[in-house]
Amino acid sequence: MHVDPRDQILSLIHQYGKTNPSEQDVVERIAEFVQAHENCFSREQLLGHITGSVWILDKSMTKSLLTHHKKLNIWVQLGGHADGDSDVQRVAMKEAEEESGIANLVCLSPDIFDIDIHRIPERKTEPEHYHYDCRFLLQSQYDEYVVSEESHDLSWIELTKMKDYTTEESVLRMVRKTQTFLK
Repeated sequence: MHVDPRDQILSLIHQYGKTNPSEQDVVERIAEFVQAHENCFSREQLLGHITGSVWILDKSMTKSLLTHHKKLNIWVQLGGHADGDSDVQRVAMKEAEEESGIANLVCLSPDIFDIDIHRIPERKTEPEHYHYDCRFLLQSQYDEYVVSEESHDLSWIELTKMKDYTTEESVLRMVRKTQTFLK
């Protein structure tokens, strides 16, 4: 019996839709994209591709680790390309460690914490495309991090001061979700 590598992400996306009914339009768009493109986990899919990201909370759960992204020049969550790996949670965890140097991050839920579709502008070797981003909630027991080549900087940012760093709605939405999660 052939197992489609997209089944796992479709299951996660549909579960996310059940617990986040107000985001059903985004859920449907991502599910339709995954179903329409067998190579949805590959950068070779030029319309867009699945990415895995993380929302890392510190041990007090009052701060999140953001990257000042080099290519986009904005403060956002850590994450990156699946590069063919259909296990998007594994992708997110790998990207988190590579971009922060923090090992032993704890995943607070096996479910997707947030989803987002965002446009990536055209660059020298890449056409404009979309990232279909699945984000997971993690916690770090350590405050130290290492800034990778992909970032101008990293910083633990107080959730209450996030608007001082970014106006990105998807980041601010994760702050609101964190406040609900912690209740």
